[in-house]
Amino acid sequence: MFSLGIVGCGQFAGSFAKLWRLHPGVGDILACDLRPERAARLASDHDLAGTLPSYEAMLDSDVDAVAIFTQRWSHGPLVVQALRAGKHVYSAVPMAVTEQEIGAIIEAVNETGLTYMMGETSHYNPATVYARQRSAEGAFGRLFHAEGDYVHDMDLGFYEAYQYSGGENWKATASYPPLLYPTHSLGGILGAWQTHATSVSAIGVVDDRGDGVFDREISQFGNDFSNATALFEAAGGGSFRINEFRRVGYPSHIRESRFRFFGTAGSLEQLATVSVWQDKEGVEDITDQLRPRPTLSSDDPSLAHVAPALRDAFASGTAPVHDRSRLPKQFAHAPNGHEGSHHFLADDFVTAVTTGSLPPVNAWVAARYTLPGIVAHRSALQGGVRLEIPDFGQAPA
Repeated sequence: MFSLGIVGCGQFAGSFAKLWRLHPGVGDILACDLRPERAARLASDHDLAGTLPSYEAMLDSDVDAVAIFTQRWSHGPLVVQALRAGKHVYSAVPMAVTEQEIGAIIEAVNETGLTYMMGETSHYNPATVYARQRSAEGAFGRLFHAEGDYVHDMDLGFYEAYQYSGGENWKATASYPPLLYPTHSLGGILGAWQTHATSVSAIGVVDDRGDGVFDREISQFGNDFSNATALFEAAGGGSFRINEFRRVGYPSHIRESRFRFFGTAGSLEQLATVSVWQDKEGVEDITDQLRPRPTLSSDDPSLAHVAPALRDAFASGTAPVHDRSRLPKQFAHAPNGHEGSHHFLADDFVTAVTTGSLPPVNAWVAARYTLPGIVAHRSALQGGVRLEIPDFGQAPA
């Protein structure tokens, strides 16, 4: 059993505080936030052991691990600080926002031997789980192309989310470049296809809403792309494509990440409400196998601080394709989220820390889920020029 510190007590942290509080492998849980009242509320709502006044105080404390749920561009340096302070780390996505930050995390993991895990929900997406199983069986034949979309319109909850996290400066932060948040699309592809990206060409779409979001003059990232598409070359042959859309006519509250895989013997295609397996003999409707069963009402009081359009992501249960047999029994009736991923994310981190094993989305996997998007954004800024993508390799045996 180990103790845990939660860093950043916004809308996402509560889902995991609840699960780790239930997990038999986790002991005391403490919380800290730049806004102390949010840490106090999280501790009160989930019966945590208490709060700490700062991140530095948490790193100076005797907690064994930290879980970082801060702003998406802040993760890299905070992760390295924690590892260097002797703490295991669970980090929300993305891993980091530069190649240098990613390299620093991998170096720190190598040198300390501590656990690092990135909490990518799409690694456990029902379509990814299904495709991973079919790939292991050889049912695809040779995979040669895949597609992953993260299609989440700003109007469907993101305005409220950025206002909640960004305060008066929220428009500057809401302009976060879509391709710097690529793991919900890349993670679903690479979580099933054992390859990685070697080069990319990307195109960004300049926003025309005119409301101050995705305005280059206001953006702290100098970004005016609201939508972007990237085409990657796959190691070993083939290609994969991602779409990162923030202005799109699509019901993202039903399914915000979706995937397609094409092989020489079989293929899988997923839309908002329908999923099919196809081979040369015909088509099999697998929608029910990939459909999560809700575990929490979207009107539940625990979701009152979450924008209504985002609540489905925090209320979904597991799908029939998920194997729950390895999860702790305490999770049986616990709220889940993001198409059944939360239970597996929470348990995989605990398992890695307590056994010393590598988590599925370890530092090297996380780099392959994150760095291609960073390079893709650079390509889009250069009008789609094809760029090589560095690779940090796989975890040492």
